[in-house]
Amino acid sequence: MTWGGARVGLGVLRLGRQVHPLVREAALPALRALAEDIGATAHLTLVDGTEALAVAVVEPTWTDYHVAYRTGFRHPLDRGAAGKAILAARQGQVTDPGYALTHGELEAGASGAAAPLVGVTGIEGSVGVVMLADSVPERVGPRVVDAAREVADALR
Repeated sequence: MTWGGARVGLGVLRLGRQVHPLVREAALPALRALAEDIGATAHLTLVDGTEALAVAVVEPTWTDYHVAYRTGFRHPLDRGAAGKAILAARQGQVTDPGYALTHGELEAGASGAAAPLVGVTGIEGSVGVVMLADSVPERVGPRVVDAAREVADALR
């Protein structure tokens, strides 16, 4: 990553088990755009041991209601769209359409869509949205893939 001419190696972006704020900052523009475009809570989720850890969350500003999803929220990698997208990338199974969809796996009534971060050395994660819906609208999956690509570009 390069900020103001200084290059920061991914190895120094972790302080203990905390993700350095630069990772969150790099992801925020794409997450904000995703949350506003879709009208759902957007998140950057990274692997932490055997769990998925939400490290950045952006809620939409214009909706009457949305899912509250907190930074620091953890869940097993095999549950929820964020973890399933990460596992698909880990297993080399990221194929068309390139995103994972879930419903009711982490919270009753909530649906999610997430796409893995691809091509970022040293970081295993995904970008996704969570919404109160019976299913994820068709346009959301491709939009999440685009946001994951934007975040991956910002982290390179």
